[in-house]
Amino acid sequence: MKISERWLRAYVDPPISTTELSDRMTMAGLEVEAAEPAAPPFQGVVVAEICAFERHPDADRLNVCQVDAGERDANGGQRLRQIVCGAPNVAIGMKVPCALPGALLPGAVAIGEAKMRGVTSLGMLCSARELGLSTDHGGLLALDGTLVNGQDIREALALDDTVFELKLTPNRADCLSMVGVAREVSALTGAPIQLPTRPAVIPTLTDRLAVRIEAPDLCGRFSGRVIRGVNARAETPDWMRSRLERAGQRSISALVDLSNYVMLELGRPTHVFDLNKLGDASQGLTVRWAHADESLTLLNGQTVKLASDVGVIAASEGPESLAGIMGGEAAAVSLDTTDIYVEAAFWWPTAIAGRARRFNFVTDAGHRFERGVDAQTTVEHLDYLSALILEICGGQAGPIDDQITALPERPPVTMRVARANRILGLSLNQNDCAAVFDRLGFAWTANGATTNDALSEATITVVPPSWRFDLAIEEDLIEEVARIRGFDSLPLRAPLAPANLAAVPGERRTLLNLKRALAARDYQEIINFSFVSSAGEQALGLSQGIRLLNPIAEPLDVMRTTLIGGLLETLQRNLNRSAQRVRLFEAGRVFLRVPGKAGDAFEVAGVEQPMRIAALAFGDSGEPQWGLPSRTVDFYDAKADLEVLLGVNGPNGAFVSDALTFNPLTFEPVTSAGLTSESPGGASAESIGTALHPGRSARVHLHGQPLGWIGELHPRLVSSLDLPRAPIVFELDVEPLLAVSVVKPHEPSKFPQVVRDLALVVGRDCSAQSLLSQLRESIEAVVPDLLQSCWPFDEYRGKGLENNEKSLAFRFVFQDNSRTLNDEEIDRALRNAIAAAAQHCGARLRG
Repeated sequence: MKISERWLRAYVDPPISTTELSDRMTMAGLEVEAAEPAAPPFQGVVVAEICAFERHPDADRLNVCQVDAGERDANGGQRLRQIVCGAPNVAIGMKVPCALPGALLPGAVAIGEAKMRGVTSLGMLCSARELGLSTDHGGLLALDGTLVNGQDIREALALDDTVFELKLTPNRADCLSMVGVAREVSALTGAPIQLPTRPAVIPTLTDRLAVRIEAPDLCGRFSGRVIRGVNARAETPDWMRSRLERAGQRSISALVDLSNYVMLELGRPTHVFDLNKLGDASQGLTVRWAHADESLTLLNGQTVKLASDVGVIAASEGPESLAGIMGGEAAAVSLDTTDIYVEAAFWWPTAIAGRARRFNFVTDAGHRFERGVDAQTTVEHLDYLSALILEICGGQAGPIDDQITALPERPPVTMRVARANRILGLSLNQNDCAAVFDRLGFAWTANGATTNDALSEATITVVPPSWRFDLAIEEDLIEEVARIRGFDSLPLRAPLAPANLAAVPGERRTLLNLKRALAARDYQEIINFSFVSSAGEQALGLSQGIRLLNPIAEPLDVMRTTLIGGLLETLQRNLNRSAQRVRLFEAGRVFLRVPGKAGDAFEVAGVEQPMRIAALAFGDSGEPQWGLPSRTVDFYDAKADLEVLLGVNGPNGAFVSDALTFNPLTFEPVTSAGLTSESPGGASAESIGTALHPGRSARVHLHGQPLGWIGELHPRLVSSLDLPRAPIVFELDVEPLLAVSVVKPHEPSKFPQVVRDLALVVGRDCSAQSLLSQLRESIEAVVPDLLQSCWPFDEYRGKGLENNEKSLAFRFVFQDNSRTLNDEEIDRALRNAIAAAAQHCGARLRG
């Protein structure tokens, strides 16, 4: 929301600077995101009147103007200044900005005397764009004829102004107006406030338009008035147009501008209907819920199909306006309008919230009504708007018709002074708190003691004002006390509570440990929304996402079931910015449908929210350097990064631990669709296997249990996402990764290791993982506790082997802590392993 400082100071003018005013508002919760000057800096420009002009003798498009810039000769007589101008809208009597010689315009443009086609020009007549006031360059900027010649243009147009852009939280709907912000500034600074008022309109007509409220759950109050004989072609006053423009509103016509002005000034959205376009006036208007088969063409030209939970204001021929959101085109006012019907209503916030976003737009009216607008002032604000219309557009007004079905209840809220002191760390008494509520304009009553001697009994009961929808509990009042007294006045005190430090279990690590492990592997963490596009989920093979009832944006309509979609979107954004090597990871929850799952205080029934960690690698395997050739990252690079999370850091990927256990991490190749969203490596009715490349992906198991999956993105997705090559991704359940074995110190062996290599010929469908497990079990059966580590180090296919065969080579390391091992026992263990491998998969020793 944009507000003009000059406009604000017209209501409340504290003796503080612009910077301090901005800081005060920000610290009170009205965050000032930006403070920009209303006009760029320039000097030497004054108001001037064109007294005469004639065509330039040597240029058809130039005029030689005689202008009065407020200068006088030695005798006090008028002295005209000759200026050559090429604007098409030059007219005698027109008042325009005139840059005198020596003036400095925006962009450091210096103005001096010049000759234009042989004619002397003593200055420059300016357009709005040349002064940096707008982009309009169609001609000279026409000024109000009442301005004084020679007056500095910055003073005449009130350009020495600052426009604040406020970032308001959703609970502060009362500050979506100049009056609301003025109330806050007055409470913060103690400066008196002067609210805008106008004389009450005395009806001169008896005309009324009947209104019937059929939906009290939609509209709690509806006020309206007929005004006849208005001049819709009247000019919006310059002062009002200036205020509207600085608030970000474009001037349209007098009637529309007046309605917008009242909304910005008082926070009251209103609507003006062309009375002659409302059909049979004898049937009046009906406030109701829309019928499912109805449609409406809106002021923005969009035709929308209405649902039964969308409110409308309907005439005899059907809906004429979306209640509290936008008017219809059929009954819109135009420059030919003479008779109007003006309405101001209170719409229940729950009846307006989210409706405009269904139709892919947001309106200022809807933005205010869905947060809450004062229900007590509809008549007062409607009369204020009527007075403006009669003053600027003329006409005659009828009486106000006011109907009330139900108004918001504002139950009193009680604040204990002792609790406020305990929360804020202050030593306030009842009078201190009451002074804050007085500054805010709250009605209150005190109970109990009023001194610091009995704070435990002192309370203050506040009846929330009609414009504050955010005061419901005791903490809300305590917040008001803190805001108005100033958060910077709160004392800085160290906590005095005893620190009972919990022991960190050695057999469990944290999610932060996992993040640091990936960051150490050159990955960067990202954080994405939990809301994703259903189309994106379906592209990954998912269609069971939990749909949102009220999405914040149309593309974010379901809860994510995987983290991979967010990684791919971030990859695309990086590639669009010429990134060549990308490493990303994210840790967060996914949301899965689990029919029949019971709910409790911490879980939603039918929904599971497991924590996952996912990563993506794209581009070269490493940063360019002279010692290594450049190559693209592949499955095994990402697999090595994944194994870091498990502590797999021995030679060639062998698992190392003090318990001398072996790698609990296994990879099961996936050659067709089979990966699922319910559990990254488990089974479910809904498969996401199509997201991975068949033959270049694998299930990940930890201690035999599904942990996640890893693989190269499917070529179909690579093509649809327009990626230059396929990234490698993996996604894992976090919970199993948090358990780690406790380190147990032991004395290193003083005896030498025995290292043996074994090469076996097996069928191509025999996996190295299954064969290694069989060999290890067979060796352990013969020489228990002697095998320290084992891992595959070579695979060969080619000359000397059949087409359906391959050779796998393994290295075994044996060692004992009490003696030197002999060849006989090691040979016996390996012979047993070879025999077991032959029985397991037909393996034979390679010659």
